[in-house]
Amino acid sequence: MTDFMEIPPGRHRWKKLYLRCMLWFFGRAVQAAARVDDGVKSEFAAMPDNFTFCLGAFPSGPYMVVGKDAHGRVRHLGASLADRPIHLHLMFKSPALLFRVFAFQESTPVANARNRLYVHGEVPQACAVVRIMDVIQVFLLPKFLAKRAVKRCPAWPLKRRTLVRARVYVRAFGGW
Repeated sequence: MTDFMEIPPGRHRWKKLYLRCMLWFFGRAVQAAARVDDGVKSEFAAMPDNFTFCLGAFPSGPYMVVGKDAHGRVRHLGASLADRPIHLHLMFKSPALLFRVFAFQESTPVANARNRLYVHGEVPQACAVVRIMDVIQVFLLPKFLAKRAVKRCPAWPLKRRTLVRARVYVRAFGGW
């Protein structure tokens, strides 16, 4: 009876790679939208200077770190939590739950309602970051996917839907 093979759980390497790529691009899109879009600019203007937040999966990542410096510029700071103070942590309880959100199987408000996201930091700043996430998802996704990713798609004017969206894409790919 002692001759049984123990099977370790799978590692989901493809999901982690997908999440790293999505968080990298999403962080660059946050940086781009903070320079281009007035709604995202106003959300970041309400945050204190030298504010840093991270979005990721507990316990071992992947992560996305975004910070606002003393001059008001928003920067994507990469995926490392070391060497900088993090003022707000938005953590999903596992990489599988983060994958559900970034594979657009579940929206961020639904994940929050199902207690899959926990926050370590100030609640008003966390709400602002979630609003920024929703705007970025609407910018990056086609409408049929954006409907699954956010609570409701906003009725934006044509300029914001086309020109601002195109500028966010170009800046996110260019990194400036």
